[in-house]
Amino acid sequence: MKISNKSALAALSIIIAIIGGASVAMPANAAEVTRYITVSATGSTSVTPDAVRINATVSVLEKTSRTALATAGATSTELRKALTANKIATKDFATQFISVVPEYAYAQDGSAPPLLTGYRALQSFIITVRAATTAGAVVDAIVTAGGDNVVVNSVSPFVLNSDKAIASAREAAVMIARTKATAYAKALGVKLGRVVYLNEDSSPTVFPVYGAMAKAEDSATQVDLGTQRVSVSITVRYTL
Repeated sequence: MKISNKSALAALSIIIAIIGGASVAMPANAAEVTRYITVSATGSTSVTPDAVRINATVSVLEKTSRTALATAGATSTELRKALTANKIATKDFATQFISVVPEYAYAQDGSAPPLLTGYRALQSFIITVRAATTAGAVVDAIVTAGGDNVVVNSVSPFVLNSDKAIASAREAAVMIARTKATAYAKALGVKLGRVVYLNEDSSPTVFPVYGAMAKAEDSATQVDLGTQRVSVSITVRYTL
């Protein structure tokens, strides 16, 4: 069958038209560019510590290691009784370490060899006081129970239940991020769009307070709780 030149030309024109139409539509989609703005922000809130952590060590020097360990054990038993009497649950105190080591006296001028003076037994405890306002009384009870055989190494207020504080810090961080992004959008002469991305850059941070303890010679120990700052840092991306 013969195809006339006119028919062939018409068919070719249709093919070109179809191809041409497709080539015009593609750049329209490719030209769509998503514009956005990304900002970082840190939200903080202050909170009164609701718990206190006490580190105390039983320290005993005796002539033999066995006697030192036995005396330290007896003192530790009295310390545990004092904690229980002050409503500290057994789950809230734990032994960090136990050790027995020889102890020597050294001549200042080095003219004599070290002299064995005895054996020192140590048992260290970490104690969590959930009722922060009673921490001072707990410290006094520890010292009374252990006498000269106990050392209170540190008393540190801290935030035990930080969920509410962290939630407040997150809300503050989001508000700061939006305020910052709005300011940038206004400066650029564009409208701020919706949030398309949010990342919490690190775990919420609680900045602790150390050494908050005072005691007069004949008065009860008082632990000053102060305030602690809880912070959350985020990165947020908005469309424009």
